[in-house]
Amino acid sequence: SMSVIAAVVLAGAAFAQNATQPTQPVNSPQPVPSAAPSFISLDNSDMLSSNIVGLDVRNDQNASIGKIQDVAFDNSKALKGYIVSVGGFLGIGTHYVAVQPESVMIRYDANGKTWRATMNATKDQLKSAPEFKYGGQWSASRS
Repeated sequence: SMSVIAAVVLAGAAFAQNATQPTQPVNSPQPVPSAAPSFISLDNSDMLSSNIVGLDVRNDQNASIGKIQDVAFDNSKALKGYIVSVGGFLGIGTHYVAVQPESVMIRYDANGKTWRATMNATKDQLKSAPEFKYGGQWSASRS
């Protein structure tokens, strides 16, 4: 039948592709998932990255000093910091800094039904902080 012929042709094409693909380099082991998934429940005090990324950061005088651009995790998947963008216009001249999570207070305002981020800093302090640069593994595409 035609479907059997198509299956044989496709299987042959898949085998040929697999036979010619290069092997993984020794120095980049593939992560192995655990045997069975674990599921969790979130508490009302928990946050999602989508609540945080894009959040305006304000100082004690309620002045906007930057925006949370990204969230950084360490090798054990623990929160390491926030990438805050400072200054710039339409992405030109923007300065990025990596800030310790303890430096930024993020809370949910139940009355205003909105997330708020505050930091005890000025825009100038953030602009003069060591710059975080996107590049290498931090700009790699996702599969």
